[in-house]
Amino acid sequence: MVVPTVSGFSGKVRFAIPKGSLMKDTISLLEQASYEVRGEERSYKPQISDADIFLKILRPQEIPILVCDGAYDIGITGLDWVLETGVDVEVLAKLGYGRVYLVLACPKWFNVSTADELLRWKLSEEGVFRVSTEYLNLASEYLRSLDSYRELVGKEPPTIITPWWRRKGAGEVEIFLSFGATEAKPPEDADAVFDNMSTGITLYQNNLKVVGRALTSEAVLIANKESLRSWKREKILDVKTLLKGVVDARTRLHIFVNVSEENLPKLLEVLPALKSPTIAPLSRKGWYSVNTVVDRREFFRIMATIRKLAQGLVVHEPRQVLLLDEGGE
Repeated sequence: MVVPTVSGFSGKVRFAIPKGSLMKDTISLLEQASYEVRGEERSYKPQISDADIFLKILRPQEIPILVCDGAYDIGITGLDWVLETGVDVEVLAKLGYGRVYLVLACPKWFNVSTADELLRWKLSEEGVFRVSTEYLNLASEYLRSLDSYRELVGKEPPTIITPWWRRKGAGEVEIFLSFGATEAKPPEDADAVFDNMSTGITLYQNNLKVVGRALTSEAVLIANKESLRSWKREKILDVKTLLKGVVDARTRLHIFVNVSEENLPKLLEVLPALKSPTIAPLSRKGWYSVNTVVDRREFFRIMATIRKLAQGLVVHEPRQVLLLDEGGE
């Protein structure tokens, strides 16, 4: 692909961020990572406080392909779209939001409870099984992984149908491209849907039930592999470090305690840290201040010990936890 030259575009790291359901959390993540983003409500090219970054808002479905082809150096999108497009990009970090499950769902009144039962029943009753989805490739892979598909259909992939082209495959199973409102397709236009689900409320409200789960997706930071080998590498790793620092901080607590010299060794035995706790003597002889970052789940485990050995516990929620020794990875 020939990357177009855009005014104000060259000499910068080109960063694509997603519109739609991922956009609000993406802007929030950038701001927590110390970036200032302005104008995202009015423009697809918002301003960002880092002068070395060009920011653009695009559909998450487009971002993996555009990053792979070099139109953008880095991007945030759903892992589902990275897998659906099958692109060769570097996944730099999982970002901890936008979690969805890709599922196969059918009308509630169908007397089946699994994907295999659904496929067997539809093929025996009607000789054809129709699925509506935005995920043509992932739906095909999922159906072909079913025991019932291999037994009744064989190795041939399903037929895939879009308004522009048809990829002929096994005639018994047809996958139709959906342009949204996928959950409204059954039973008239499809026997089932292959769609993403967060809470399941939308499926429930449309009288659908889940009969199979394919994979879990979340927002990810991706990079073009050529860009990672260019002069842009350091800036890309800066972005990764700052964003990952926010994600890591959500699972950590920063604690400060005062402890006597007598109890200090016992406390250090149970106190986890990123590397090792910071220890400083207090003005009162024989007492020390200890501060460290701990996993939230570990905090509850060690709380009883801290209470017995230390005094003056202060707990902060860190904004970022930057593991700088990972920056070169």
